[in-house]
Amino acid sequence: MATLKDSRRSRIKKSIRGKIAGTAERPRLTVYRSNSAVYAQIIDDAQGKTLAAATSYVKGKVNNNIEAASKVGKAIAEKATAAGISKVVFDRNGYLYHGRIKSLAESAREGGLQF
Repeated sequence: MATLKDSRRSRIKKSIRGKIAGTAERPRLTVYRSNSAVYAQIIDDAQGKTLAAATSYVKGKVNNNIEAASKVGKAIAEKATAAGISKVVFDRNGYLYHGRIKSLAESAREGGLQF
């Protein structure tokens, strides 16, 4: 059974995904946070392909704080620029724009991504 928080995030996520989509010109930068790590992917929804991905996951360790999210943002920006991507659409995936999500987004902007 889904918790109240999960069902709320699912409802918000559906609303967000109804409004945005990644294209070849502006792929979608989506973020997922778990209890142990932060993940980011750049996705072209038209082709259904992941163009770049980064994570803070380290086997056997919990690496899930604001500093780790900042490193993931820098890493995804570097991988995106290497793939020739400069503009993206940010998909916060139903999470509040606060804490780890905000840190990841700001460091991706500092790394050169525009959104």
